[in-house]
Amino acid sequence: MFLENTVNHTEQFGWIEVICGSMFSGKTEELIRRLKRAQFAKQKVEIFKPSVDVRYDEEKVISHDSNEIRSTSVPSSANIRLLASDVDVVGIDEAQFFDDEIVSVCNDLANRGVRVIIAGLDMDFKGNPFGPMPALMATAEYVTKVHAVCTHTGNLAHFSHRKSSNENIVMLGETQEYEPLSRAAYYQATHPDTKQNPSNLEEVND
Repeated sequence: MFLENTVNHTEQFGWIEVICGSMFSGKTEELIRRLKRAQFAKQKVEIFKPSVDVRYDEEKVISHDSNEIRSTSVPSSANIRLLASDVDVVGIDEAQFFDDEIVSVCNDLANRGVRVIIAGLDMDFKGNPFGPMPALMATAEYVTKVHAVCTHTGNLAHFSHRKSSNENIVMLGETQEYEPLSRAAYYQATHPDTKQNPSNLEEVND
């Protein structure tokens, strides 16, 4: 379980927290939880999300469990640098959809004393590192990897399997388009010639 860092007022620097995982793993849920705790503590909080994400609401970050928090939709990471002034905490959802400048934006904010909390997919539907997420995870002080439950095996899932034939890396969707799979189930789904049934594959959980 992640425990919020205590603020050391003698050190005029913030830090970066990354929450990552597959779809349906609770990333946004955890982001909202941390941001609401900061708001309850009377800290000045600003939340941003990419304007491309219009699945639920244009002005709110909303989790799959329907928890929500008001946010600002921005077309690029440079807008966050301009809008995040005089704040204690900045929250960023769906960070994988931002351009690479998001890494320097987050580090600049942390260097100014801001606590930066970022949530995003660490891998795309092909199982490759997604956009700026690897660089964000490398520069963050704290990285929390959350997991969904595999819809085939019931084990921990960290792959987002796309059920459609669309090959675009960015494709917004929900349970109709994606399902969380464990490593064994994902391998079976992406290697259809494999004769084993993923429900019969044995997995070792860490």
